[in-house]
Amino acid sequence: MGVTPHYPVRTMTDSLPVPPTSRPDIRVVCVVYHPGDELATFARTLATASTATVELVIVDNGTDHTVAQEVADEVGAVLVRSGANLGYGGGANVGATGATAPWIVVANSDIEWQPGSLDALVEAGRSDPRAASIGPALLNTDGTLYPSARELPSLTQGAGHALFVRIWPGNPWTRRYRAHEQDAATRRPAGWLSGACLLLRREAFEAVGGFDDGYFMFFEDVDLGERLGRAGWTNLYVPQVQVTHVGGTSWRAKPAPMISAHHASAARYVRRRYPRWYQWPVRQAAVLGLRLRERAELRAAG
Repeated sequence: MGVTPHYPVRTMTDSLPVPPTSRPDIRVVCVVYHPGDELATFARTLATASTATVELVIVDNGTDHTVAQEVADEVGAVLVRSGANLGYGGGANVGATGATAPWIVVANSDIEWQPGSLDALVEAGRSDPRAASIGPALLNTDGTLYPSARELPSLTQGAGHALFVRIWPGNPWTRRYRAHEQDAATRRPAGWLSGACLLLRREAFEAVGGFDDGYFMFFEDVDLGERLGRAGWTNLYVPQVQVTHVGGTSWRAKPAPMISAHHASAARYVRRRYPRWYQWPVRQAAVLGLRLRERAELRAAG
């Protein structure tokens, strides 16, 4: 049984991948949009990340499929041409559809796997039957740690963080939101895990309906983590497993559209998580803070 999306997935022009005759252990879904050389690196390092039977599904949201097709042909992956830019969550839902493997990985193409890292993530998931999503430590290219496991912010915390993080980085709302970053070396439950590299128990992913593809880019992982938690599952951070996240390869040269997408998704999350009438003042403050921050970041990006 494939994913029944919590929110409708747009129609593709191509058919979905047909499951192989032998059941794989893991399906890896990589969503791309006009990828570069990083996709070949992703596939090459993935080959050393697990000794299990792994099927790689590349979902291409772009219009030029040359690079994705070359990589798929080289490593024996399935290429799905989505026919439209579905965004990250929408593309991931498409790639997960029809999966028979008990584990699904959703990962950016700019991830570089370390040998045995995927096996270690699966082992962590097997050791905790309530773990629905399992995330590794994400290392930047300089070896520093990217904060990939965070708690779900309260409405007041989110509003304070959005309003003041740029002009008052040490404000109390941001400090509380980022408190667990000081605990970056400890295996622990988290409110949500970064979707840049995420192992998912297929049973749980399907039970909550997959990603909300109404988030074009960003916050689909926050939303998924929240819904998994509400359903009684755990989001498990396993920093003993490490992968390298190059970061922003597809949009670094032209950041403005992604800055706008990030803030639109943040506003959507605030409105959907806090819909009650009495939450309106703080909800509006959070949205206002996001708009002001978006304008500042767009100006800085030129």
